[in-house]
Amino acid sequence: MSSEPEIQPPTTETPDESGEKISKKAAKKEAAKLEKQRRRQEQEEAARKTASLSLEDESSSRNYGDVTLTELQSTADPKAGKWREAVEGKKWTNVSELVEEIAGSEVLIRGRVHTNRPVSNKLGFVILRQSGFTVQCVVTESKERNVSVNMVKFLKQLSGESFVDVIGVVVLPKEPLTGTTQQVEIQVRRVYCVNSALQKLPLNVEDAARSEADIQAGKPGANQDTRLNNRVIDLRTPANQAIFRIQCHVQIAFREFLLSKGFLEIHTPKLIAGSSEGGAAVFRLEYKGQPACLAQSPQLHKQMAICGDLERVFEVGAVYRAEDSFTHRHLCEFIGLDVEMAIHKHYSEVMDIVGELFPFIFTKLEERCSKELEAIRKQYPFQPLKFLPKTLTIPFAEGIQMLKEAGVEADPLGDLNTEVERKLGQLVLEKYNTEFYILHRYPSAVRPFYTMPCADDSNYSNSFDVFIRGEEIISGAQRVHDPELLKEQAIRFGIDVDTIKTYIDSFRYGAPPHGGFGVGLERVVMLFCGLNNIRKTSLFPRDPLRLAP
Repeated sequence: MSSEPEIQPPTTETPDESGEKISKKAAKKEAAKLEKQRRRQEQEEAARKTASLSLEDESSSRNYGDVTLTELQSTADPKAGKWREAVEGKKWTNVSELVEEIAGSEVLIRGRVHTNRPVSNKLGFVILRQSGFTVQCVVTESKERNVSVNMVKFLKQLSGESFVDVIGVVVLPKEPLTGTTQQVEIQVRRVYCVNSALQKLPLNVEDAARSEADIQAGKPGANQDTRLNNRVIDLRTPANQAIFRIQCHVQIAFREFLLSKGFLEIHTPKLIAGSSEGGAAVFRLEYKGQPACLAQSPQLHKQMAICGDLERVFEVGAVYRAEDSFTHRHLCEFIGLDVEMAIHKHYSEVMDIVGELFPFIFTKLEERCSKELEAIRKQYPFQPLKFLPKTLTIPFAEGIQMLKEAGVEADPLGDLNTEVERKLGQLVLEKYNTEFYILHRYPSAVRPFYTMPCADDSNYSNSFDVFIRGEEIISGAQRVHDPELLKEQAIRFGIDVDTIKTYIDSFRYGAPPHGGFGVGLERVVMLFCGLNNIRKTSLFPRDPLRLAP
């Protein structure tokens, strides 16, 4: 029996590089080998690039980075680290001093990261803020300027509110800048992070700086409690920076004027044995086994200073009131500006000082604080205060008559409430074109026990209040310097005379006629700047519900 030959499947052959035919299986094996070789070459190329970048970083890494704690521990070693070496011998420039005239100069500045806007791996923009002033810093990868890609990357990861030192060149931008206070840019050469802030903060400075108009337009804002709970961050807004600079200038002008008039600055105790104003609104405490309280004013001791022949004195100091007042203009602790002076003939001498002092302060604020006032207006728009060169003085009875003619009933022997005060302020503005005036001869029943009654009618007193924009800022008066009358009035006001015995006795040793006044610093700034709440002008407010931060 014959057998058929075995049939084999057809073989596909591919010519190799020499022209000889190879199998499909061998071809796949060869392709895989070539692909493996290609990938190896790519990996080697990437490694070469990485090595090159590392060499670049090695040469430029001293131009950026975090400042070490050792460098910040006031070391005397100028080579303690790369930051210390970079800033050694250089002069610091304030952001406010970055102006067009110094274009081309190299500067060293420190500020907070206000905004951080990375554009690419080779370009980034950072706005730095210092005390309300802002400047745009531009970092661009450049071999010529030794600015590496990694330096750009370092800048990009800086968190908002971190403290940063920048060394760079001041340049003029091609287009006017709208997002910064300074109209120059800084081309960054070196950048060091002095202190990093948390990536997520409890309050955003930009939100805290929103105006009411911005918030109504839908932009995010922050309510008052959130801002006060995080006051350290809140204080960084341009408006707050301006408010407390203006507050400082009020004190400067206050001192400047009074010193020019022969007054002496004094400091009275805040721990006293009894109430200084009468009533129950005092903070009571134990003082080494005996009852004491925080002074409601320096009233008693500044009068004792007059009896000590100091003649004209003033004080800037803390005042404490334990009132449960939740209004827009009351605090439990505030800064009092107090004045006391000997009188020669009439208590109008005290009012004359007030009438000169505050127009002087207002004028100095307008002259010295134009930038600060503008910063406040951007967030809290207000009109400049209207006041006369010679301050208007109105008797209390005349004020009551003005109210009556306007259809407003007010007790002629009582005090004015807030609503009535504002109405009278409106009437005075319409009639006399001023928002600052003095109302005097107040009813005795609404003044402290040490206030001198009027000679012609004991229902009224030689006292006065002063108003700004329809709100009271000052109470003042001639004081009772006769010890028997003083004791009589203290008893009538329900004050234990034993607790103020040293005060009354000081008038038994010979006392000149005298008078004075007190004003709350925070309230003056609030009303001058047209603000709606005194908590905006208190650095760390203390009210019936707030004891922190």
